[in-house]
Amino acid sequence: MIRPRGPVLVLKQNTKRETGRKAQLANIQASKAIADIVRTTLGPSSMLKMLLDPMGGIVLTNDGNSILRESELLLILFARCLGVGLGEIFSCTQVDVAHPAAKTMIELSRSQDEEAGDGSTSVVVLSGELLSCSVDLLEKQQLHPAVISRGFMRALEDALGFLDELSRCIDTSDDSKVVETLDACLNTKFASRWQGLLSSMALKAVRKIARQLPSGKTEIDIKRYCKVEKVPGGSIEESCMLNGLMINKDVLLLDCPLEYKKGESQASVEVTKEDEWRRLLEQEEQEVHAMCQGIIESGATVVITEKGVSDLAQHFLVKAGISVIRRVRKTDNNRISRATGATIVSRTDEILESDLGTKCGLFQVKKIGDEYFTFLLECEEGSACTIVLRGGSKDVLNEVERNLQDALHVARNILLEGKLLPGGGAAEMAVAARLLNKAKSIDSLYQYSYRAVAAALEVIPRTLAQNCGANVVRVMTDLRAKHSRLEDSKASCMGVDGETGELCNMQEKMVWDCLSVKQQIYKAAIEAAAVLLRIDDVLSGVRKEGRDGGAQGDGGAPEDMETFGDSRDG
Repeated sequence: MIRPRGPVLVLKQNTKRETGRKAQLANIQASKAIADIVRTTLGPSSMLKMLLDPMGGIVLTNDGNSILRESELLLILFARCLGVGLGEIFSCTQVDVAHPAAKTMIELSRSQDEEAGDGSTSVVVLSGELLSCSVDLLEKQQLHPAVISRGFMRALEDALGFLDELSRCIDTSDDSKVVETLDACLNTKFASRWQGLLSSMALKAVRKIARQLPSGKTEIDIKRYCKVEKVPGGSIEESCMLNGLMINKDVLLLDCPLEYKKGESQASVEVTKEDEWRRLLEQEEQEVHAMCQGIIESGATVVITEKGVSDLAQHFLVKAGISVIRRVRKTDNNRISRATGATIVSRTDEILESDLGTKCGLFQVKKIGDEYFTFLLECEEGSACTIVLRGGSKDVLNEVERNLQDALHVARNILLEGKLLPGGGAAEMAVAARLLNKAKSIDSLYQYSYRAVAAALEVIPRTLAQNCGANVVRVMTDLRAKHSRLEDSKASCMGVDGETGELCNMQEKMVWDCLSVKQQIYKAAIEAAAVLLRIDDVLSGVRKEGRDGGAQGDGGAPEDMETFGDSRDG
């Protein structure tokens, strides 16, 4: 009897399998390809990416998360430049990322943006560089991936401790200092020319929506209670933060016929006499009048509902001098409730006097451009707000909104924690110098992981120098010499000026990063690299025969696939 010498795997015909060192190197190569895409968008001298979405829209941005979320076509072109087959990293039928390591990097950027609101580019660049530094440990030092991963996690614990030692507290009650920090954040964005205006709006908005919970903690929910309304036209300088809300909904005007309409419900009613039909209409009118009477008796002057409003109800309410807004989103209704102090009521016959919102001082309707907007202003005690952005085009407004969202999250992080780190790559160089010093005292193989993490951290200042056209070798040599003096507190603040490429004291230049953002970057990047290194077997199955062309690794798209435009382009 013949026995098989190895394990037998029964796989489908189009299933591809990579094992051992080949799988690890493929994951590293895919991660480096993703990191190289967003590398040029780091720092104040960053470049913009122009992306075309499937609907024909154009996205102009230097935000790492937006680029990786929208740039499937850009990823394919980059794979061709690297000489990597499309089947290695991408699935061509839907033009989406198919390599698991590449998907992990994209999810890494997305989670960083959701958790900290900033650093989505840095986390991808750092993770890709860390995996690149791991190649020497795998091939030259012949270290096991599990040993490297454990060393990475130990280095992460020490790096977080060093960050806490380097951090400085800021007086969050001093608006001028907080605005200076926000300006440093926006200095790397497209909207840097309007950084003073956007920073002040972001700080006011975050202070407005901050709320003290019964447990003593401070809650700042930007996603729910701070809405950004983009209104094309005008200039960015006309943007403002409303001390209240703005709703893009039409106010219902009385435009109903002077005769009763037929029933619009789906119920079937048999009427044999004219009196029965008249009684049916009278009953409907009485029901609607009873609903409106409860609203009128409550003393409300503005009614906002998530549902529809019939013509008959409009008649009764407008006759009583009550303005009505219908079909408002659930999220908008919650913000209105928080801003005005009103309680959302499900039945009109259960309205209490305490359910009415009395914190709104002014209700008005304005026409901006071609649309009508409803304003609920002078909500001094409410904890919800709206930021109105004006601009010449939708593309500019979309990018300014992305930059403003980063500023809002940075302001939230500062108010919640109040600890800052020197920017410009100074924190990375200081942590790298301390990790190298710590590696000298480690006798085990983990010292190689410490050195790899230290070398990977240098990618941030090196990228800043590259993007502004400085002499990278000279800048990095001078930086290492400065940060070699571990006891010098001023040396730990030396970083790269992202505009000139010169070394300068980040504390004197007022360039800061949030401690919470840096901690999240280090955690996400190092943990993701440790996980990807432990993968030694990759099974990728093609579900449709139409994807076979992309799985051959020939570096080109399938013959029947249109990569640009369609067949009408010739």
